Amino acid sequence: MPYIASIGTYLPCWGSAGQRVVGDDEDAITLAVEAGRVALGDGAGVEHIVLVSRDLPLLEGGNAAVLLAGLGLDPELEVTERLGGAPAVLDALSSARSRSLVIGVDLAPAGAAAAVTAERGLQIRTAARVARSLPVRTRYATGVVHEYGDPRLLHARGLLGSLAVAWLDTPIAVAGVDHAQAVDLCVGTPPPLPTLGASSGLFALAAMADAAKEGPLVGVEQASLSAVTVAVGAVQVRRREPEARMKPAGTFIPGADIPISLAAYERAFEAKVRWVAGRPAGTDELDFPPRYRVDDDGALHADYTLVPLPRTAVVYTGVTVHVPVPGLKTPYSLVIVELDEVGVRALVKVTSADPGTVNIGDRGRMVLRRVAVRSGVPDYGYAFEPESEAVA
Repeated sequence: MPYIASIGTYLPCWGSAGQRVVGDDEDAITLAVEAGRVALGDGAGVEHIVLVSRDLPLLEGGNAAVLLAGLGLDPELEVTERLGGAPAVLDALSSARSRSLVIGVDLAPAGAAAAVTAERGLQIRTAARVARSLPVRTRYATGVVHEYGDPRLLHARGLLGSLAVAWLDTPIAVAGVDHAQAVDLCVGTPPPLPTLGASSGLFALAAMADAAKEGPLVGVEQASLSAVTVAVGAVQVRRREPEARMKPAGTFIPGADIPISLAAYERAFEAKVRWVAGRPAGTDELDFPPRYRVDDDGALHADYTLVPLPRTAVVYTGVTVHVPVPGLKTPYSLVIVELDEVGVRALVKVTSADPGTVNIGDRGRMVLRRVAVRSGVPDYGYAFEPESEAVA
């Protein structure tokens, strides 16, 4: 019977109040990292991660390495990746052992939420699990999606049928359906949820914790259902949910696909994704990215220690590019930032802000973003998010 110590939520800044959309440099992994870092807060230790989504970037090869690096966690931690929606997240949460991080991610509508389990906190227990087949929407391995297109059938034979089988008390919140349906099914007025998939159950749990409500929380997807009973307890709910605004217009000119060098990708991975610098043996200096050095005698020195870099910075200088670049949406802004306390500067793109709105001296944080997709492989790095957008 797990306890929840903290819950973290993340919404992209783009879209509308009722439906967020991902930025051009965001995907399920960058959203998962954002929500996970919010849930972990000041560094609560975890030993196991469960990532649930229907939008995983890589179905072969795995996403664990990028997820762990972006979260700043040990690369030897156990990571479980699950394809699923709201029921899958509640199943994972109700069966999670202590010191687990459970993350749910959705891209349409976009949002992510995460919960950290512990030995005390908000208590949940399994109330029901119903597995029924009513494939109203299917997606094949090729990516082709087929919609049966009968919402009345899904509601009557799927949702209501599964609730009847589950023999549950009237829910406090229902995740996985739109707000109007949830209102018809719940006691009182349930909280409106920003997503409909894997993260929706965790958003609902956060809302119940904020309102100090206890009772059944139900997650549904087509005809499958999972429910947990929530008991009031001490839990930290932290949110990174900036106000929504429309994505800026831009110009995109398709360009030739740039092939990836997996050897170069592997060499640069730690510095780019874990955000670390190299400290050469015998010195206090930091090299970013880490590199070999040649001394005055011509000897090559390849020994260095990886040192985590700060994730807060100030803009040293910048430029906005207006000339269309093949393969990139323009205009976009580039800045050289100076990282706090270490004197290291880095050239990065600006994210979560309109082009041309960031000025010298502006403060912000370094955030993991998808910088490109090369040969079908998502390539990640860091971007600068201005402080006005970084504050939840």
